[in-house]
Order: sequence, then C-alpha cells, then structure tokens
Amino acid sequence: MTEALIRNVSDTARWVAAYRAWESSRSDALFQDTFAADLAGERGQQIARMMSRRGGLGNGWPIITRTKIMDDYVNASVADGCGCVLNLAAGLDTRPYRLELPESLVWIEADLPEILEHKGSILQDESPRCQLQRRAIDLSDAGARSGLFDEVASSASRVLVISEGLLVYLEPETAFALSQELRSRDSFRWWVTEVASPGILTRMQRGAGGQMASAPMKFAPSNGIAFFEEQGWMVRNLRSLFKEGARLKRVPWFMRPFAMLPDADPRNPGQRPYTAVLRLGRDG
Repeated sequence: MTEALIRNVSDTARWVAAYRAWESSRSDALFQDTFAADLAGERGQQIARMMSRRGGLGNGWPIITRTKIMDDYVNASVADGCGCVLNLAAGLDTRPYRLELPESLVWIEADLPEILEHKGSILQDESPRCQLQRRAIDLSDAGARSGLFDEVASSASRVLVISEGLLVYLEPETAFALSQELRSRDSFRWWVTEVASPGILTRMQRGAGGQMASAPMKFAPSNGIAFFEEQGWMVRNLRSLFKEGARLKRVPWFMRPFAMLPDADPRNPGQRPYTAVLRLGRDG
C-alpha cells in the first residue's frame, strides 16, 4: 500500500499553504501570500494536487474562500478595537506578515513545536507588521491550553481568537471543552472559526480515501451553529462557504448555479453539504 502523503495534522498546514500559493499566482487574486509556496514546499504541493483530484476540491476553492472570509473577519475585529489576536493551531498562516495591521497589535501563534520551527526557519528574515509572538504547545493538553488562555486573558482586554481548520480535527468533547474555555474568559471578545455539517465530513472522508487516516476529521455537530449558541456565543457574522465561493467566482463555473438554491438550515444542516465561516461574539 502506498504511504499516505498526509502523515499528521501538521501536514494539513502545508496542504493549505499550497492552495494559498496557487491563489496568489492568479491575476485576480483575492489575497497575496508571497510566503505560501516556500512554506508549503514540495510535500504541500503534492498533497494539494492529490486532494484536488481525490477530494473534488479542484483549485482549492473552499480553502481560498475561507482564507478570504477570515481575513475580512480579522480586519473587522481590529476595526472594532481588537488589541490582541490568539491564533490557535496557527499552522503556516501568514496574516501577521500580509495583512495591514496596527503595529501595536499583539499576535500570538500557538501550535506544535515542529510546525512553528518550520515556519520560523522560512520567515526568519521577514518582518511581521505587528507584535508577533509564538507559543509551542499541544492544544490537546487541557492543562497547557488553560495556562495559555489564562496568560493571554490576563495581559489583554479585547482578544480575537482564531481557530482556522482546527475544530474539525477535534473529538466532539474536546471541541465542547475548548468552546467553554474560550467563553469563560471575558477578555476573549471574538472568535473566528468554522463549522461543517456531517454531510461535508462524509464527502471529505469518502473522497480522501485513506489519505486522511493520520489526520481524521471528527467534529461536525448535527446542530450546526447552535453548538456555539447553546454555550452563550452570539453569531455576529456568518457566511456560507459555498455561496461566498460562488460570489467570489472561485467555485467551479458548473457548480455556481446551485448557489442560487437555499442553503441548509445552519442550525440543522443534516447530511446536506454545508460549511459556515463564523465570527462569534459575546454580549456587551
């Protein structure tokens, strides 16, 4: 049996970076990430090519669209007074280098040591546009995670948390615990994340075959965005990944007519393929 290209969750960061590189090479690019190709490396490119065929992702439109939406949510949070960003499972994200951010903004990247070391070696001669910090941490370690959250909450009053491409890889109970922990810190004002329907997971798992065996997707709540609302989060912004991808002309042309149809119920998506990208907030 051929060895799977995706060896662990960190390899998914290389995969995502490859799609950002593809987008950045377009004349009508939605964003420019000049670092993405080096960060992805040949392995990331191989994974992207393979998953585009097997997973039906084509040009990587879901990742590209998600990146653009989350860029917009970061900018909106900064405009709302965010002074600190905590990026969980930051992977090979380069927003501190490519977005127009205030120099005073503190940006904390939290992820496993190996992926942060890889990123640091590639970007060592580059200057971020804000106050960038990195924390090597296993976010599945509840004690370490709580300690990080306490540290950030005690040093900043208006924090945006990002969890791009994280929740889907968590066990449901871990996703629930993470949501509660973030909600319990008053200074964590916003949370940018996404939620997939059970139908999306079924399609991705079927399309990927055994390639995702070392990084299985696990979390797709049947109640969709109500998963967050039931824990006290308010949905400040919601964009359907498919409809936004069609609007941005990244969904393949033959699929765009389907964007005119009603989306699945975001609180009861069932087996319909649905992903929403969210900016959550709290009262007050």
